[in-house]
Amino acid sequence: MDIDAILDRPKRLIPEPQALSKHGPARVISVVNQKGGVGKTTTTVSLGAALAEYGRRVLIVDFDPQGALSVALGLNPNELGLTIHNLLSDPHCDVHEVIKGTEQANLDLLPSNIDLAAAELQLVSEVGREHALARALEPVLPDYDIILIDCQPSLGLLTLNALSASSEVIVPLECEYFALRGVALLTETIDKVKGRLNPNLQIMGVVATMYDPRTLHSREVFARVIQAFGDLVFQTAIHRTVKFPDAAVAGQPIELFAPGSVGAEAYKALAREVLAR
Repeated sequence: MDIDAILDRPKRLIPEPQALSKHGPARVISVVNQKGGVGKTTTTVSLGAALAEYGRRVLIVDFDPQGALSVALGLNPNELGLTIHNLLSDPHCDVHEVIKGTEQANLDLLPSNIDLAAAELQLVSEVGREHALARALEPVLPDYDIILIDCQPSLGLLTLNALSASSEVIVPLECEYFALRGVALLTETIDKVKGRLNPNLQIMGVVATMYDPRTLHSREVFARVIQAFGDLVFQTAIHRTVKFPDAAVAGQPIELFAPGSVGAEAYKALAREVLAR
């Protein structure tokens, strides 16, 4: 395998996004990978903030009982009143009462905490259980241009709900050998959801995360990802940087915490690609 030849694939010039004359209805995009620690939450919050900087109205949905996305935006999950758990378990709960604004203009959050794990158990006996999230989000689709769903690291009922509610999927894939092994299972699950629950679902793209071009291993894995997925792989690779965990500790998107940093610029480039697709 000629790694350099694969990595030097032709690049498309992605223009700056045009301003919108009107907003909505939202594209719903799940950020999903059943393996943990591949950058799902970082991608959701950073991509969401970058899209918001381009004038898009963005809602990011914390759909993981660990509540990492809520923490990354400065919230204490243990002190939340209403969360997405209330939205799924109480038919009288108003989604507008659950949504919280953030420091970033045009960026809102549907928060989560450990209560969401109980919602998953409650959904098991529900009719149309795989579409509970889609029903919950329907009232706010006209209010946003993009809704990003941060999925838990598993292929359980919550992730099925996210896939059923989405038109597109972004797969963050760590540039590490073992991260490749579960991708076949993930694509198989997406195909099943498309066949049985959501015929409109498609993979928008695969984004390489935690990429370190200085190491042969990282470059080789990135090359194998391109071999496997071709044009589905985004041109933008997200490099390793300490700015991402620092931003999470500060409770801010990297675009606010370290504007102009390599990480912030990478997610702005990814946002341009997402809008171009």
